[in-house]
Amino acid sequence: MIDLKNKKIIITGASGGIGNSIVKRLDDFGAQILASGTKIEKLESIKSKFKNVKILKFDISQSDKIEEFIENATNELGGNLDCLINNAGVTQDNLAIRMSFEEWKKVIDINLSSTFLLSKFAIKKMLKNKSGKIINITSVVGHTGNLGQANYTASKAGIVAMSKSLAIEYAKKNININCISPGFIKTAMTDKIDEKFKDIILGKIPSARLGEPEDIANAVLFLASNQSDYINGETLHVNGGMYMA
Repeated sequence: MIDLKNKKIIITGASGGIGNSIVKRLDDFGAQILASGTKIEKLESIKSKFKNVKILKFDISQSDKIEEFIENATNELGGNLDCLINNAGVTQDNLAIRMSFEEWKKVIDINLSSTFLLSKFAIKKMLKNKSGKIINITSVVGHTGNLGQANYTASKAGIVAMSKSLAIEYAKKNININCISPGFIKTAMTDKIDEKFKDIILGKIPSARLGEPEDIANAVLFLASNQSDYINGETLHVNGGMYMA
């Protein structure tokens, strides 16, 4: 039986559609949550809905302040950290020959480098507890590639490889690091896709529908729980069959 009671969990990108669903699902199972994001109004809305959720505004692009963020977030949770969910990320799409170095660097820095730093400083906290879990949200396109997203796909593929390396390094310390790779999920981002392209996407999905944010939240719940204690360095694909590893 899954029980997250008294588990201290940090969630980045909590103000988005998937992040919001993750917060709700983990709260349902008793977790003590620190929800982080860049939009304070949405964070305040989350706080008003859930009694066990604390909030902390933070932009993960501030790489020089990530260690301080992990320290502050852990303190908000009472000094312990059981799980970190790296959900925050950005896109800056363009065809490769038109993509500026700044567009490339911004996405790599935020999606990959910041995820590394968040994981690094979280692991330092978890080593003191001799246990912990890190769940990194990647993307199906990190495995398949995608038109106009050389930077984004590289960042997401990098997260998968990085997570495997971290899993090897800290498995003996009872720290599990895994990824969840969403397919196309109903969010504000996919709502903006032109209907013509949306039909093309649906044609590639055997289940013939977009996923729901709750589908990702359910996968996070499993990996955050003790039901997944012997799973390490893996990527759980949640994409309706669009990509089968």
